[in-house]
Amino acid sequence: MFSILESPFMRRTYLRRLLLTGTALLLGSSVSALPGWARSIFDSKPLKQEQFAVLARAVGRDGWKLLVLEQIKARPLCWKDRADGLVQPSLNTFDFTGICSRYLDSNGYSLRTAGEDTQRSVRLRLRQGRSGLELQAMDPNRSTTVVVARARRARRNKDAFVKLTLEPGWKLERRAYQGRTLSHVYFANRDSLNQLIAKSSKRPNRTVLMSSLAQSGMPPRPPSAFSGKGPIPLKVIPFRP
Repeated sequence: MFSILESPFMRRTYLRRLLLTGTALLLGSSVSALPGWARSIFDSKPLKQEQFAVLARAVGRDGWKLLVLEQIKARPLCWKDRADGLVQPSLNTFDFTGICSRYLDSNGYSLRTAGEDTQRSVRLRLRQGRSGLELQAMDPNRSTTVVVARARRARRNKDAFVKLTLEPGWKLERRAYQGRTLSHVYFANRDSLNQLIAKSSKRPNRTVLMSSLAQSGMPPRPPSAFSGKGPIPLKVIPFRP
């Protein structure tokens, strides 16, 4: 690790040695082991979104595991959409070397916002609720999460996967270093994480609202016909002894 007195030239020399010695594999995987200044040296390149599938695999009784599949060559297919809405991982039926790529954990994918790798405290997690399955970006130091992708229906099946659809503004991109394409994949957004969190915190959480109403036993209250129209006129009934 460098001290603050070391020059940019020394840093470039160190990184060049990494590339030559083979330990530069770190540059293609997780950034958590790299010093803070190194997390900003990466670039990213656009990808053909249709060549990728963002999937969730059911684990245990209620857990989910995130994975990303890439179709490198046109045939054979690495995954197939089933009639019931789930995805069949067909790459398990043949030798997919050079045909398909799998990204199974934080060594294969991470978050990138506003053109920079996000800090390592931010994690991707899958969370299932009444509105379906969500891929969320969350920071344990903050209460607000950012939805990266979602699936409206999340039926658990040990032999098939649930396909997630990226939210507007999110795309898959490839990590690059000095023009060299690496294997790492980003869930990327042009906005900063703070901007995304601010937007997310302003949206009403319908799931929480409906859950609260259900627990109280009260049906949702319809809007009043006199809402916003000033005082409500009352019918006066004269008293008669």
